[in-house]
Amino acid sequence: MTITAAADGSALGNPGPAGWAWYVNDDCWRAGGWPHGTNNQGELMAVLDLLRATAHVPGEDLRILCDSQYVINSITKWMPGWKRKGWRKADGKPVLNVELLKELDRELAGRTYTFEWVKGHAGHELNEAADERARAAATAYQQGVAARSGPGFPGGHHPGAPQAGTAGAQSSSGNGLPAATLDIESATLDIATNASAGPVGGPGGNSRAAAAGRPRATPEPLQAFDELDLFSELDSEALEVAEATQQAGSIPPEALVEQLERELLGPLVRGDIGRTAVLLHPDFMEIGSSGRVWTRDAMMMALEEDPGERTDIEILGADRVGTGAVLLTYRSFARSGTTLRSSLWVLDGGRWRLRFHQGTPEA
Repeated sequence: MTITAAADGSALGNPGPAGWAWYVNDDCWRAGGWPHGTNNQGELMAVLDLLRATAHVPGEDLRILCDSQYVINSITKWMPGWKRKGWRKADGKPVLNVELLKELDRELAGRTYTFEWVKGHAGHELNEAADERARAAATAYQQGVAARSGPGFPGGHHPGAPQAGTAGAQSSSGNGLPAATLDIESATLDIATNASAGPVGGPGGNSRAAAAGRPRATPEPLQAFDELDLFSELDSEALEVAEATQQAGSIPPEALVEQLERELLGPLVRGDIGRTAVLLHPDFMEIGSSGRVWTRDAMMMALEEDPGERTDIEILGADRVGTGAVLLTYRSFARSGTTLRSSLWVLDGGRWRLRFHQGTPEA
């Protein structure tokens, strides 16, 4: 028998009140959350809780539907390498969300599972049900009311989820998120994204490891990232001013969008998962100069491995194309030549976020 479940996460503000949920059917689902967390933490926690909830039926195959390529790639592609390097990335920095990933690694031992990517917010019945419950949990924490936890898995053990507390300082798991270089693409960033994925086999594959019966370590309390601390290398006062002006609308949208685009071109920001998560719209897409299509999760994970160097640009135009949209066009300069670029920024919840980017090599 195969257990098919969708897993999803939600964060209101990212970071902010966060929720997670997995869903099999109306009689078999579970949700939870934290007062302060990130969307990626919610996505990971949903999978982790699903594994724990089904630990009493290890002989059942798991088919996990997930709209997060970050989760799929972290578990099926990058985690073995991170473990070999002591849970550090290629640049030596600590892996993000490391405690959640370690717990996932322990729970996956001995399990037979596949991950299948599904497009989020596209009407997929199980994905929509998981998303609805994750968002409801995040909203409950935002409003300070009790969150519905769901019936859980029949016969399963459902311990309380680790609480993600607000980190007053940088989390030990690091804070690196790739942002687009706009063009985020380069030879060093040619990482497969599984964007067209069907089932993706887990590192445990179709074998049951002997480690299935080994004692499980007691999980350490999880800390959520306070994203405002993630870019402490930058001028914190200047960033606060930028945030304040964006919220207050005291500068023209065209000037603000140019400022945000230039910020996104800096390697310190591209290497900061918290800041990039704020700048990129949840439905962000890029068509790179090579013709490759990038989703938000794929882009963020690729850039985390290599944030690149600062790019010099020449602004060509900044035009409003609606009450809540600005089209920015510019020329970027690199050793390989110049590239013409366009970025569409949209107003989302009172904040300007990058929705679409395209780069075309200049003749």
